[in-house]
Amino acid sequence: MTSPHDPYVRVRGAREHNLRNADVDIPRDTLTVFTGVSGSGKSSLAFGTIYAEAQRRYFESVAPYARRLIHQVGAPAVGEVTGLPPAVSLEQRRSAPGARSSVGTVTTLSNSLRMLFSRAGDYPEGAERLDSDAFSPNTAVGACPRCHGLGRVHRTSEELLVPDPGLSIREGAIAAWPGAWQGKNLRDVLDALGYDVDRPWRELEPADREWILFTDEQPVVTVHPVREAGRIQRPYQGTYMSARRYVMHTFADSKSATLRAKAERFLTSEPCPVCGGSRLRPEAMAVTFAGRTIAQLAGLALTELADVLTAAGGDGTARVLTADLLARIATVTELGLGYLSLDRTAPTLSSGELQRLRLATQLRAGLFGVVYVLDEPSAGLHPADTEALLAVLGRLKESGNTVFVVEHQMDVVRRADWLVDVGPLAGEHGGRVLHSGPPAGLAEVAGSATRRFLFPDAPPPPREVRAPSGWLRLYGVDRHNVRGVDASFPLGVFTAVTGVSGSGKSTLVGQVLAGALADRRSAAEDQERPVTGYARAEGLEAVDRLVQVDQRPIGRTPRSNLATYTGLFDVVRKLFAATPLAGERGYRAGRFSFNVAGGRCETCQGEGFVSVELLFLPSTYAPCPDCHGARYNPETLEVTWRGLDIAQVLDLTVESAAGFFADTPAAARSLNTLLDVGLGYLRLGQPATELSGGEAQRIKLAAELQRARRGHTLYLLDEPTTGLHPADVEVLMRQLHGLVEAGSTVVVVEHDMAVVAGADWVIDLGPGGGDRGGRIVAAGPPVEVARAPESRTAGYLRAAMGLA
Repeated sequence: MTSPHDPYVRVRGAREHNLRNADVDIPRDTLTVFTGVSGSGKSSLAFGTIYAEAQRRYFESVAPYARRLIHQVGAPAVGEVTGLPPAVSLEQRRSAPGARSSVGTVTTLSNSLRMLFSRAGDYPEGAERLDSDAFSPNTAVGACPRCHGLGRVHRTSEELLVPDPGLSIREGAIAAWPGAWQGKNLRDVLDALGYDVDRPWRELEPADREWILFTDEQPVVTVHPVREAGRIQRPYQGTYMSARRYVMHTFADSKSATLRAKAERFLTSEPCPVCGGSRLRPEAMAVTFAGRTIAQLAGLALTELADVLTAAGGDGTARVLTADLLARIATVTELGLGYLSLDRTAPTLSSGELQRLRLATQLRAGLFGVVYVLDEPSAGLHPADTEALLAVLGRLKESGNTVFVVEHQMDVVRRADWLVDVGPLAGEHGGRVLHSGPPAGLAEVAGSATRRFLFPDAPPPPREVRAPSGWLRLYGVDRHNVRGVDASFPLGVFTAVTGVSGSGKSTLVGQVLAGALADRRSAAEDQERPVTGYARAEGLEAVDRLVQVDQRPIGRTPRSNLATYTGLFDVVRKLFAATPLAGERGYRAGRFSFNVAGGRCETCQGEGFVSVELLFLPSTYAPCPDCHGARYNPETLEVTWRGLDIAQVLDLTVESAAGFFADTPAAARSLNTLLDVGLGYLRLGQPATELSGGEAQRIKLAAELQRARRGHTLYLLDEPTTGLHPADVEVLMRQLHGLVEAGSTVVVVEHDMAVVAGADWVIDLGPGGGDRGGRIVAAGPPVEVARAPESRTAGYLRAAMGLA
């Protein structure tokens, strides 16, 4: 029996995912860090067990309606958890926020600013006072009626829709139209309507061209398709849709990112002519505070906004409201996010930035007696910003809370009160608690992969830097906060681009450098494309191929997974279709796809999960009551290959599957590249929605490594070590340096000083974030950048290299 005043959270018999009946005791009112290699089971313990059990208890405390659904949602696989207070989870969710979500809405700072304008704004003489909703572009009373509160309007033109007027409609003059049957249907409908689809576009009457491209009419006509040999084609009723209408509809409503991207090529985006991009009605824009409109204040960096509000003064109401705003802004800037503006849209933020914004909101909430469970809060943070993060975590603890952090950053681990190390390795080779106690005690745990990084014997030996084979130079870079910069990237070497959060790293590499190479490729294909954020470039011709590997999800639904993304699933389905039983029953490869009716479980339509709707709470997913997560119907699961059915194969880890498919070359190649980038612990069928950004990026890299390399390839990676234990970082770096040895160029945006120390060339941006950044403060081999006086990276790089 545990005492009701027991100061520990005690977990007994945790079996979630790969945990092996784990027992652990963790003191409350501490900063506790969970460590271990990727896939060791630390997140299964912190989130899958402790937080999930707290959530289950919350459900039990609410309405009977919700309690009835608990058996559907499922409880964590654990014997017992005692001493557990209410919990708040701050995960790095990979779901994409909508375009209307912004820094202001995530932090609720927009609410406070709107209240300030409503109650204390300067109104034009005789104007009626507006409610705070009138200052929101996301409400009907506030949004500009022309752009519906988006601030931009999209338009198209004949030049965009028909790039080659020498072609006829049948030859594909209207490039914006869809391909395959849908495009043929539109041509046939036009033909049936009496338009000449075989004359060159430029020879058609201007009025006809105008109607074909821009009409809002949708006439229905009987189409008599041209007969093809061996095919019976009956007349049908076809509906016409103009090129503009098709492009606008696809861009606004399509769920396919590929189709939306194609539609966007035929559109120009410009500020709304009515609101000028402010997103608001004129009545709201006529109100000012401190001489500025709400749109102007929302466009300032938070540090500048704080300065304006401090200087504004005002009467009693204004002072109270500005004091509240300043206090809220202070918690965000303390976390190193002062370079953000309130109108910065959430989709442009990294997952680390989003999590820290939510953390700032929690800090203002003033809760106590709560367990906060955080997922790698230092992800995407420069070491200088990590200091501020630790101060905020310390304040949460001092407010009477318990802070549990899943973390790989050793600077955070060293500051912990308590350390839970899980391992020793990943997947089925992990799942054991190796150490639970003060961090110093880990020095005695020989089996821990974390120990040698927490207590290094000596700095790594200096590595001889490679000599560049050439240079890629960008002149006059001008995008976001990177203004008038000349940047040089060496070819044939490993380059690390560093700098504090918001200093312009991703802008320079992910947008301008990548855009420059895309510009060159478009020019080579005779396609017009605007120069992307730079005045002039040299050396682009030395790069034959660009591979940009980012952290965006490999899919947004549980249907997308590791096996489908890498092409491995196609190989596996063909193996099952070739079995004797499948042959007897006439099962083809499609039978073994959970995306196709026939072989899949129809209750969940092959997802393995069903959505459970909870009133007043986010909907959640529960295993399908019929297939229990297998995704297939019983008949399909009767077919086996080497003793396993298709669902059991998808449940294999990459490491286990590599042995299982060792004599199948097409499968072994995919699996070995996944092992090479440190993903041996992932299951083949693990849904894309369960993967971190770092895991998604490494899956993309593995898919790329399978391809035959031709010519000089430039690899651009955005923080590839995110979510990686230092031991896994070593594995990944061996692969990236191997690409360089094979004659390629690798450029990484990175905060991990061990990676930067091992680079051949370093470009450091700064010195600060936002308007205080955007300059190259140092560039050269690591040993030179480590001595740069202006660089905020230099001190941390010196420590990583063991330099005095």
